[in-house]
Amino acid sequence: MIKTFEKYLVTLFIKKLLNVSFIFLSLVFILSVFEEISFFKDLNVGISFPFFLTALNTPSTLFEIFPFIFLISTQFFFLELINKNELEVFKVNSLYNFKIVKILFFTSFFLGLFLVLLFYNFSSTLKFAYLDLKNNYSDDNKYLAVVTENGLWIKDEIDEKIYITQANVIKDAYLEQVTIYEFDKNFDLNQVIESDKIDISDYNWTIFKPTISKDNNNITLDENMNILTHFDNLKIKGLFRSLSSLNVFELLKQRKDYKSLGYSTAEISSHLNKLYSFPIFLSIMTLLASIIMFNIKKSKPVIFHLILGIFLSVTIYYFYYLFNLLGENGKIPVLISVWSPLLMLSLFIIIGLIRINEK
Repeated sequence: MIKTFEKYLVTLFIKKLLNVSFIFLSLVFILSVFEEISFFKDLNVGISFPFFLTALNTPSTLFEIFPFIFLISTQFFFLELINKNELEVFKVNSLYNFKIVKILFFTSFFLGLFLVLLFYNFSSTLKFAYLDLKNNYSDDNKYLAVVTENGLWIKDEIDEKIYITQANVIKDAYLEQVTIYEFDKNFDLNQVIESDKIDISDYNWTIFKPTISKDNNNITLDENMNILTHFDNLKIKGLFRSLSSLNVFELLKQRKDYKSLGYSTAEISSHLNKLYSFPIFLSIMTLLASIIMFNIKKSKPVIFHLILGIFLSVTIYYFYYLFNLLGENGKIPVLISVWSPLLMLSLFIIIGLIRINEK
């Protein structure tokens, strides 16, 4: 009998998750498609193309809001049990509240593992395709910056010149051990500029005491020189923020490449730790919703629970975001920025689980 009840609870919980996920998926798709249509309104593309791009991007967005989907789904799960007076039936058959919460906790945890191992890698592949396709219609599609095992590479076109820059180190607002290849618009090499250090704090780069190779002659200047580009320090950093388009293995490789470049790995480490902690985060959100549902009056209307769920989701999101921002900016260690909010929520949950069978 207990096994039958457990199977029923797991099935009902997954059913609520699917229903709420579909609602959020629809909302995300509708809101996103208007943004894509606005982006392509002056471009010559078919009417179906914005919808196709939205479909590629939506799974990645859905993954980010899964913790809140789990919270709201848990609320609707308990609402159905309360409306059918099934909680009392479970108690009569020795399936107490703590046992129900335990079932939901492990169900959420294993679903979280599935979402990280399969759904995230699937959504990151679609996100990469989305960014790749949309970049073809962006004004910046001819300005590229990538990090490889050989350092930072930047391709830029300005004033009918093409610059390909390779730097071994990026530190604060400076590139170090830099080589710049300057080509004309036909891709014929004009000159090669080498420098130990370049200031990239704005679009007008300052090259310190460069060595210029041209027509088989090398000249080392005693003064600095400047070149105008489409990149500064902030723009270069911003190019590497689409971490959701990389799967776990690509993230690990990217972190290794960043370390070899001397570039900060805090953002990637933070993203990886959020993935590692994702199943626990989902389980905590499920427990939190369970405790709330056991401790509020059963006569409250559905709209009250929905508003409460949204309020808690927004509050936890900004709480989590604040700690994450502190970690990425180096104010606190990355591990603390990711795991301490979960620890605080866990302490609250442990208190809430006391005497839960009496509710």
